[in-house]
Amino acid sequence: MRITLRYFILALAALLLCCCANKDKMDNVTDTAQAPTVMVDDTTVTGLIAYYPQFSRIDLVCGTMPTQQDTNVIFCAEAAFTHEILDEFAHSNIDGDHVSAGKRYKGAKCEDNSGAFAWFGDTTWEFINGEYSELLDSVAAAGGMGFGQAIIIHDGESIRPLWREKYDDKTTHYRALCEKDGRLCIVDSRDEVSYEKFVSLLEQFAPRHALYMDMGAGWNHSWWRDTAGKVHEIHPVAEKSRYCTNWITFYK
Repeated sequence: MRITLRYFILALAALLLCCCANKDKMDNVTDTAQAPTVMVDDTTVTGLIAYYPQFSRIDLVCGTMPTQQDTNVIFCAEAAFTHEILDEFAHSNIDGDHVSAGKRYKGAKCEDNSGAFAWFGDTTWEFINGEYSELLDSVAAAGGMGFGQAIIIHDGESIRPLWREKYDDKTTHYRALCEKDGRLCIVDSRDEVSYEKFVSLLEQFAPRHALYMDMGAGWNHSWWRDTAGKVHEIHPVAEKSRYCTNWITFYK
């Protein structure tokens, strides 16, 4: 009886270890029937809304915004700045060199691009503070995507001086692509705030990295899809929406 009980305890311990290991793997699975396509968190920091896409891949879609009829798309929003208001699309009108569908394109020169984000086409991504040309070469070779923007927070440290200090008196909705607790999320200000206030709210949110995303009326038009397939627009279409050039796009 003592031997049988010993084996029972050993078997139970092995089963518990197996369950724990499976849980660690399940936390990283992004496409399950039970998981929401996009988890929305509006309680961690008052004043911010964080969208966590449960994605299988990411791309920088250029030229035409992904259609809401494409049910594989679960989140999309303007990423890099558009250089000029032009009636026709050109990669050269996107601020900064960028990678779309594994191909690198030459963009317009942009002094505000102090960093970048890149996804390597598997389960890895990188935020960089500073020069990012080599990063784009690497991510293109890996078949991924990447774009430049203004870095706000890197490795938990806020970048000073504030990038938009000259716009301190202007209030608007702001947005950043973030990494928090090992997960990617898009973080929006709930209300129109100053850039300094937005950075303060991000610091409370405490992401490891935060990269600015293009905003402003029309440029901020974006949407996400819930588990039932319903599309939710975050900001409506406006006059300048038709001049947008690029969208970070998450796929289920």
